[in-house]
Amino acid sequence: MKNVLLFDSDCPLCTFQSRFLSWLDWCAVVEMIPLKDERAASLAPGITREDLLEAIHCVTPSGRIYRGARAIRFLGLRIPLLVPTGLFLWIPGVILVAEVIYRFISRHRLVLSRMFGCKGACAILPEKR
Repeated sequence: MKNVLLFDSDCPLCTFQSRFLSWLDWCAVVEMIPLKDERAASLAPGITREDLLEAIHCVTPSGRIYRGARAIRFLGLRIPLLVPTGLFLWIPGVILVAEVIYRFISRHRLVLSRMFGCKGACAILPEKR
């Protein structure tokens, strides 16, 4: 079983982020599953739908769940091109700042999606098959 990343497929920014991560995942260590998928609820049974919509969640094969910036840090050490990011997020105190930034982006993701044109960007960055 792979690590599973749960993301909101109705959010252009989240969709872009998951596609970007899938293109960086050369070793195929992560499976991207949209929240609409029926498997999402069974992978994270103790997490409410609202919590799932607030941040990406990474579920490990052992069942441990990482949320938001901590999910990025976890995946950063497993996706070769993201190792520098993962190591940076392990510097003491950096994850706390990253979580604040992540929450800000999460709360404003629809506005940011429109500002940065994520719908158009998703057309440029196709889903990896």
